[in-house]
Amino acid sequence: RPYWGAAGMRPPETACDPGHPLFAGWLAGPPRPVPPGMVEALADADARENWAVWLGFRDRLLAAGTVEACYLRLFRAGARGVPGLFIDQMAHVILRNLLDGTPSGLRARAGELFFRPQTVSLDDGRVRLADSETVEMLAATGGFGSLGRLVVEAGTAPRSVDLDILDETNHPRYWERDSRHDTVLDVTFAAAGLDALCRVLEGWVTHFLGVAVSIHPVQRISDERWVWHVGLDGEATAILNDLYNGAEVGEERLARILSLFRLEFADPTAMRADIAGRPVYLALAMTADRKLRLKPQNLLVNLPLAQMN
Repeated sequence: RPYWGAAGMRPPETACDPGHPLFAGWLAGPPRPVPPGMVEALADADARENWAVWLGFRDRLLAAGTVEACYLRLFRAGARGVPGLFIDQMAHVILRNLLDGTPSGLRARAGELFFRPQTVSLDDGRVRLADSETVEMLAATGGFGSLGRLVVEAGTAPRSVDLDILDETNHPRYWERDSRHDTVLDVTFAAAGLDALCRVLEGWVTHFLGVAVSIHPVQRISDERWVWHVGLDGEATAILNDLYNGAEVGEERLARILSLFRLEFADPTAMRADIAGRPVYLALAMTADRKLRLKPQNLLVNLPLAQMN
């Protein structure tokens, strides 16, 4: 329904004639076919593009049958033509279903990493994540909080804005403000926030692939038989690939790694036979400008499964 009300979809009163029946027909039955030529007949070029993109996405959803199946197909067959916003919103919907009923504000906050970019703070040995959009908004308005002072315009008196850091004791606060995206997740090694992220990653894999896995943080990869890894974001993938291939990785790039994990399959026969029983190493890393953009699809298409579901 939010798509239907979007400015780029609802025709203005002055719209050309085909716009109104197209929109009315869509409201009456979102899955119904659109007659050939109706979109092309729209006078406004932006409207034609918006409708073409949306209808292509709708047809993918209908063909897949479920949001999960559509999401998985996008990364196995190609996501050309599907806006990144739509992909993030699909992940949001899937996680809302996956985490339905959980009392843990930590797990729900960790789930936000799957569809909302984060800004990283490294203070006193702690690794903390705040919602990038929220941080940018506070920076623009002169706010500062627990992540440290944000950008303040010259001559503007800053006002205090607190971003609560969630932990084992205060995580229920998340549910009071979940739509505000103004809480901080601590993913320092051994922190409750990192454990919560592990549990959400495990659930994500099982939900999509039907295999049970356990994921635990590690401080380093000390494995002479390292055979498989998956980066949880683009930066981590590049760093792990270089380390695995013996390429030189400078200290500055290594410092971008925020967390390392060891993933193990509960049933080794679910893995490729040649590496069955071996651990899979995961990594989470920030970019040079301290941004984190998780790619949860990497866990769905890059694990060494015995067979693809």
